Amino acid sequence: MFSTETPSHGGIPFLRAFLCVSVALCEFAFSTPAQAVQVLRKGNEVEPETLDPHKAQGISAANILRDLYEGLTGEAPDGSVVPGAAERWEVADEGRSYTFFLREGARWSNGDPLTAEDYAAGLRRSADPRTGSKYSQLLLPIENADAVTSGRLPPEALGVGALDAHRLQIRLRAPAPHFPGLLTHHATFPVHRPSLAAHGERFARPGLLVGNGAYRLDQWVMQSHIALVRNTEYWDAAQVAVDRVVYYPTENAAAELKRYRAGELDWTGTVPQNQMPWVRQNLGAELHATPYLGIYYYGFNLTRAPFRDNPKLRRALALAVDREILAGKIAAAGETPAYGWVPPGTAGYAPVIAPWASWPAERRLAEARRLYAEAGYSAERPLEVEIRYNTHADHKKIAVVVAYMWQQALGVRTRLINEEWKVFLQSRRFKRDTQVFRASWIGDYDDPSSFLELFRCGNGLNDTGYCNTAYDALLDAAAAQTDSGLRRARMQDAERLLLEDLPVLPMYFYVSRHLVKPYVRGWRANIMDHHYTKHFRLPPH
Repeated sequence: MFSTETPSHGGIPFLRAFLCVSVALCEFAFSTPAQAVQVLRKGNEVEPETLDPHKAQGISAANILRDLYEGLTGEAPDGSVVPGAAERWEVADEGRSYTFFLREGARWSNGDPLTAEDYAAGLRRSADPRTGSKYSQLLLPIENADAVTSGRLPPEALGVGALDAHRLQIRLRAPAPHFPGLLTHHATFPVHRPSLAAHGERFARPGLLVGNGAYRLDQWVMQSHIALVRNTEYWDAAQVAVDRVVYYPTENAAAELKRYRAGELDWTGTVPQNQMPWVRQNLGAELHATPYLGIYYYGFNLTRAPFRDNPKLRRALALAVDREILAGKIAAAGETPAYGWVPPGTAGYAPVIAPWASWPAERRLAEARRLYAEAGYSAERPLEVEIRYNTHADHKKIAVVVAYMWQQALGVRTRLINEEWKVFLQSRRFKRDTQVFRASWIGDYDDPSSFLELFRCGNGLNDTGYCNTAYDALLDAAAAQTDSGLRRARMQDAERLLLEDLPVLPMYFYVSRHLVKPYVRGWRANIMDHHYTKHFRLPPH
């Protein structure tokens, strides 16, 4: 929504203060085109769990963090990697050493100089096991990262160091061509050390958070909105057009669509699956459904019965699911069935496909029933299992359909459990109080390792509990390769082993689904579905 604000006169200040009890009213109060303030309102799905860049986990948090902070590298509107806070970098030692040159005059949102040591401190904090970062394994290409994240070496041993105020050197354990793209992830963002020292873990709250991105945090009203305003200290502030961006969390996609249609949102975080036909027909020009580097899947909890040490049962359930129906009839936005783990279109990679993908439905079901029986289940002794998912109409619909498929094919008795997002994360990640759980994985950078590394032993985001040392060894072999063809071959071997063990049930590869008002200028589809507010503008409309 394009809105304007003008200076107050006479008794107007009191009336403005009275009206501005909410973000929505403030956007409309006393507006004239004379001094236009551009306000962009984004639907953002679930409430972020935190805005601490080294602890955040979800997509909704990452969307906001890309506005509040800037990595050494950034992304262009088409998703390509470009210079960020570092204006350039040099690569030496056959790809094992990177030197990043920070922009002269780069500052934090409070005016403090941004230094190379701020990035070194951020990387060490992210790798430090005491921080509890779920993305610490993202840093594994860096020298000593494995020993630091496991607690065998102190954070100071991480292969990062400030050469001076504006030069940061990062040493890698082996060449990693995807490394510049990895540095766009929030786990690699800098930390404002005085804020962390003064406020501890509270440094990421409104009124305390000091960032280096194009925007700064203004408000966070739980279950209502998170508002950011343009950071005048940002090195490229003169080119930033949107003055204020407001993120609205909602777990109800249908309600978000209603708000969009009512003119309360300028873009949606998603589009309800069951309303896609209507949206295509009535809002087709505003719909953006494009390929996305992500997968929708169910995870099996391998730390407890019935799936621990029972690959036959896992494979039986996987074979009994008709992905063509899930992708084509249930999701129905252009998603493609997933018979592997790494999405098609991933840079420099030919994904592996499960050998049974080409089997006719009758053969798959026959094999599913054979494996189900060999796993110890039958009509007289059916599997009783629960599917746990976070509250969302689309997740519920998929769970209902999968439960029906399992019941029809195998006689499985399924109980569905839905939980609010933060509770769901606790059940799935910390308590491991699950059997089958709904999940998705979105690439952190455009490389197959972003998907395959998830299943390393001990990865903080590996909620299945899967651990296979042979799988880890293949990833290590891939990471050590300087030849791109051999690196790809080792990763394909790892994916084949993963599809043999099946700690997860892949369902379909995503497309991103957004509705965007026609007056929002600057939208470009990209496979990462990353859209920085600084790339947009809102002309009068």
